[in-house]
Amino acid sequence: MRDPELPDAMPDFFTAAIMFAGINLMWIFFVIWVMYGMVPVLVVAVLVNHFINRLEIRLKSQKA
Repeated sequence: MRDPELPDAMPDFFTAAIMFAGINLMWIFFVIWVMYGMVPVLVVAVLVNHFINRLEIRLKSQKA
């Protein structure tokens, strides 16, 4: 049952969350780049991409 004190139209925070994640990834990649070089940044980027793809496949299979 819905809480009567909550407003009818709740704000959508999806865009804000995606932007926040992107900003955090940028500074994390920059710190890794400064400390270890470009190759570890590329490896981390490929791993993040791989996990995002696996998550997408899992979500699509759950909807089906």
